[in-house]
Formats: sequence, C-alpha cells, structure tokens
Amino acid sequence: MPKKRSGGGLSPTQQAAKFLGVSVLAGAVLAGIALPAVGALGLAAKGSVEGFDALPANLKTPPLSQRTTILDAEGGTIATVYSRDRTVVDLKDISPYMQKAIVAIEDSRFYEHGAIDLKGVLRALNKNARSGEVSEGASTLTQQYVKNVFVEEAGDDATKVAQATQQTIGRKIQELKLAIQVEEELGKKKILENYLNITFFGQQAYGVEAASQRYFSKHAKDLTVQEAALLAGIVQSPSRYDPVNDEAEATKRRNIVLNRMAQVGDISPAQAEKAKKAPLGLKVSRPKNGCITAVNDASFFCDYVREVFLSEPVFGKTRKDRAQIWNQGGLTIRTTLEPQAQESVHQSLKDHVDKSDSVAAASTLVEPGTGRIVAMGQSKPYGYGKNETEINYSVDHAAGGSNFGFPTGSTFKPFLAAAALEENVPATKEYASPYDMDYPSPIQTCDKPWINDSGYRVENENESEVGPYRLKEAMAKSVNTYFVQMLADIGLCPVSSMADKLHVHQGNGDKLPQNPSALALGSVGMSPLTMASAYATFASRGMYCTPVAIESITQKVGNKQKSLEVPKSTCSRAMTEKTADSVNTLLQGVVDSGTGKEAGLSDRDNAGKTGTTDERKNAWFVGYTPNMSGAVWVGSASQKVEMKNITIGGVYHPLVFGGAVPGPIWKDAMTGALEGKDSPSFNLVDIPDGDKNKDKGRDRDKGRDEDKPDDGNNGDDAGFIAGLTDGGNGNGGDGGFPGNLIQGPGNGHGGRR
Repeated sequence: MPKKRSGGGLSPTQQAAKFLGVSVLAGAVLAGIALPAVGALGLAAKGSVEGFDALPANLKTPPLSQRTTILDAEGGTIATVYSRDRTVVDLKDISPYMQKAIVAIEDSRFYEHGAIDLKGVLRALNKNARSGEVSEGASTLTQQYVKNVFVEEAGDDATKVAQATQQTIGRKIQELKLAIQVEEELGKKKILENYLNITFFGQQAYGVEAASQRYFSKHAKDLTVQEAALLAGIVQSPSRYDPVNDEAEATKRRNIVLNRMAQVGDISPAQAEKAKKAPLGLKVSRPKNGCITAVNDASFFCDYVREVFLSEPVFGKTRKDRAQIWNQGGLTIRTTLEPQAQESVHQSLKDHVDKSDSVAAASTLVEPGTGRIVAMGQSKPYGYGKNETEINYSVDHAAGGSNFGFPTGSTFKPFLAAAALEENVPATKEYASPYDMDYPSPIQTCDKPWINDSGYRVENENESEVGPYRLKEAMAKSVNTYFVQMLADIGLCPVSSMADKLHVHQGNGDKLPQNPSALALGSVGMSPLTMASAYATFASRGMYCTPVAIESITQKVGNKQKSLEVPKSTCSRAMTEKTADSVNTLLQGVVDSGTGKEAGLSDRDNAGKTGTTDERKNAWFVGYTPNMSGAVWVGSASQKVEMKNITIGGVYHPLVFGGAVPGPIWKDAMTGALEGKDSPSFNLVDIPDGDKNKDKGRDRDKGRDEDKPDDGNNGDDAGFIAGLTDGGNGNGGDGGFPGNLIQGPGNGHGGRR
C-alpha cells in the first residue's frame, strides 16, 4: 500500500516518479511553468530517475540572521544592530489570522499536497499555454521556503543571491528535491513557522514579527485579520505592495487576500467585507539600526562594543569568523555602561562644549578595581554630516579612534612619580627646579643612554616658578623642570616599566619611546580610555585592571538560547599600596590648591592632574575618587587648533588650561555619575610640605603666551601626533605622513599644565 504522509500528499518516491513523468511528457514543465523555456535545461533535460536521484538532498539551513540588542548595565536598550531586522518567533506566537492569510494567498492547498502540488502544476501549465505567456506559477510554500533558505545563505553577496534566485530549470529541480526532503523531515507546521520567519516583508523587515512591529508597532501574535491580510499580500512583491509608499495598491492587494481567505473558508464572506472596509491602520515604526541610534550619546560606546567583539579571539579564531557571528546577530549583549554615569557625561559635554566649536571634547569613566567602562562620550555627535564624526576620540585607533591618540602633557607626571617612589625616591625629594634648563644628559634608558646632543631645553610655565621644590608642591604646580630632574635621577627604564604595568601606550598601540619628553612631559598621543584606566590604578591602591565593556552575551539561534564566553578584566599589581597611597596624596593636593582646583569635588575624596601641551593644542584633566576614574580631553582631532583667544561652549578663553576647560567637564560628569553612591576615603600618607614661607606663587592664568621652540624631539623621538580630521579627510602632513593624516608640529616639551 502506498505510503501516506502525515500532512497529506504523496510519498517522496511517488512525488519523484510523478515529477519525472510530467517532466518527460511536458518538456520539463515543472520547472518551466514559472518562466519561459529558455537557456540550458540542465538536469531536467536528463529526464531520468538517475539524474534526479543524483541531486543532493540535504538542505543546509543556516541560522537566520536576527537583530542584536545592546543593553546597558541595568538592562535598558542602548541600540539594536542588524544586517537583517528579524526576530524569530514560534508558530504559537503568530496570529492564527496570519497563518491562514499566508496559506490562502500563497498556497491554499498547502495542507493537502506534499512538496509539489501536481494539480497546481497542471492548472498553471494549462493557463500559461492558453495565454501564450507565463501568467501563473506553481511553487508551493515549501518550495518558496527552500528558495528563501538559499537567499539567506547568500547573505549580502550579490553574486550568490543571483545564483540562489536564477530562473533555470536546473535550480528549480534542485529546489524541488530539497523541498521533498524538507516536507519529510519537518512537517507542515514547522515549514509554515520557518517560512513566516524567513520571508522578506519589505521596509527592511525580515520575518513576520519584524514586519508586524514595522507596520503596526505590535507583536505578530496580536495581528487582526485585516492586518494579517495586508502583510500576507506584501510577500509577493514587497516594493509594489509597500503600504508606506503606495497605500492604494497595498489596499487592493490586502482585499484580494481577504477575498481568498473567504473563498477557502478561513473567514466568512461577511468578515471579509467588514475587513475590506477597514482602513489600513498603519502605525509605522521606522527602522532603527546601528549605533547611530544609541541613546544618551552612547553611539561611540556602542561602536566600541562592536570593535571589541570583532577583535576578541574568545568570539572566534579569525576576524572573519567573528564578523560572521556578529552579522548573524541574535545576540543580547549586556554591557558595563551605567545609565546615570552616561547621562552625566553626555550632559556635561553638552553644557561645556558646542558641537560646532573648532575643538572637541571626549570623556571616559571607568570603575577602579574592575575595569568596567561605565560611560563614554564626546562633543562631536556620531554621524557623517557637518560637525559630526564616526571617530571615537576616547579609544585607540584599533578600536575606531584617532590614529595616534592625543598628547597628554603633564597628566603623565604621576606615572613618573610612581616609578620614582617604587625606586625608593622619598616623597619629600627636593630638586633645584630652575625656571628653565637643558635636558640633563646622559639619561639611562633600558638600553643605551639618551644623550642631549642637540642642546634641548625645558622650561616651566611661568618665570616665577623657580625652585627648589619638593614633590608635593611640584606636582600641585606642575613644575616641568622638577620632573625632568627626577627622570634624570632614576633613569628612563623604570618609567618605561611603570608605563607597561599601567598599560600606558600610544594611541596606535605602540610602546612609549624612551625619551625625556615622552616619559616626563607627555608629548606622545594616548586615548582617554588608556588614561582613565591607568589613573584607576591609583584609586584601587596599585591594582591595574584591563578595561572591559561587555558583561555577558546570549545568542539566539533559531528558538534556542545559549551563553557566549566574554572577555574578563584581568587585574595585576602595578605598584605597592604605599606608592599608590602616596600618589593619591600628591594628586589630592592638585585639586585642593593646585592647578586642578577648579575641578575639585567638594563632597568626597578626589584627586587628579591637569595637562596642557605646547601651543595649547590639547588640554586634559584626569581624575578619580576611590570608586570612579575619569579622563577628559579637549582639543582638535586634526591638531591644527591652538586654544588661544578661543570660544568654547560660548565661553571666551584667552588661554586654555587643563584645569579651566577639561576640569569643569570632569567635575560635572563625576558629580552626576556619583550622585547617590558611596563616598569612600583614600588611604592618605603624611608628606610634609616644603618651605611655605618662600614666595613661589603665581597666577596660573597669566602664563607666558609664546610658542616654545621645539626641544628637538625629532625623528623617532618626535612629539608628533597625527589624528584624523573630524570629517575624515586629512590632507597630508609636512613630515611625510600618509595622506589621510594631519601632522601636528613637534609639540615642544609637552608638559604645561
């Protein structure tokens, strides 16, 4: 007795036999009814059971690409990203009206036939023969599903998509063979579920759930009969029946579906007539795809999360493998971003720097002891238009940042101080610290000594800054000549080693060069994330933790969820607790009465350091409390703007200092981020002050307004930095840099305030 299928229709053997019979009699009618009989007949022309049986019968169904949702630390949505906007749902979560509507209009005998509808084939053949043209096809829902699988597997590869949809008899026969397999293995309900999840409904919506959200802003399970009919009608031609752009045509098509539903008994004629009179009832949700849609200026953080995913081997052996997983989507990524902190950073940047200003600002906050990035933002919005940028000023070039980062100026001095303290230099160490001096020579490096054979000189910000100074006062006043003498005392190698322990590196990923301007006065470029993470080490009493942005990831493949391993922060001791406590004490003096007084917080222990580079092309403030560390950079990405006689955020500045512009940004950002949080204390140490009777005071806002000569940092020792322009179209530099870079001048000694 012939084997019957659970869903009705014939067994695979019977289908194959009838298929071949029809093909032989009708000249490969089965494939040809849907298109003119042109081109090579391919496998159909063999007309043999052997040829048909030789076709592969295993349909490799790729996981359906879905949207990825990026969440903040509290579970709120930051952004959704996808190559295809799709949310896979079970059949039980799809309105019965939708299930009936798609079957009625696309394959009304779906539950009666197998993979092929022989009655439909003959009907279409007869109609096409009488009309003399191809006016009707006969593909079943199962065949359409198989074709959609080929299209899904092709992804965005235009060549593969063309191959998957080519109108050849060979492809049609392969499609049929696979449809037989699918019918045998899945059954009708699963085929219908898969079909509704894979099909394109226009307006960037793949699958019925995304389509329901796009056109009606509701779940697919809640679709009414007229809404279901509209969506079912779109499938045949998403562009022609697009209700957003052609309501009249879409209405006609919807009504055709309703009539068909009545004809096959899914609804009554009265229901159909009532539904046809109803308006379309669109409540369109525009596609929101990508980091550009992120809330609270979190677009750059969102983009950083993507770059982390694509660069971390834990997510795949190669970048191509990781990109495939990212594009497949279906990920729910819970990040470290704290909404309160992010909102505070966003608001502070907005309050202090206008997006149309000639300079930009960037700020990043991290949590000491965990490495968690809790906020990241900048004044130039994410985008591609005027006063927008896609470059993330807060991170290294490899993660989407500027090519080399930005010179840090005197914010580097605490690293030198930490190295000296680790070398048992007392915190009360005193140096002559004249107003200006030659760089000491020689200075020992980790290899051969650095020699000042070109007569490079260094000077303080003011002629009134004349020593001798002890470390505490020198740090508070940011005395350049003090720290150059300290560097000469301990050598370059301990500072280089300390920088490595703090993961302090150039924005292009390179190690810091072993020269005095780089390792004492911050003449090379770094990112705010690097600086915030390094200063967090002081806050955590000497423990450095690598920055992390991702807490957890779950991946949805089909209807199943699995957890992915994520990179964890690794913490290591960079200095003793005593050294960290001493640096905290020194830097508390900076915000209490030194160059960073304008940045100081009044309600909790805090510490920090200012930095301003030569020609005032960069200004920094990096500071921290025991439970949060943050860095703020202000400057021009192209390094062409000297911040003198400049208006920033509507405020005029004769000269920009680290304490006067970045400092208040940091203060406001930290104040809001820490509101309502614990207020722990530092473990301070007693560091005696110097001779307080000696008059060494100065007004830091009346510094020498002159361009300092280059201290000779040329060649490999250059204090050059080169950042992409805001618009990404650099015009080449003066020193042989590539055309997409803009070279800044030598930046002098780097360390002003």
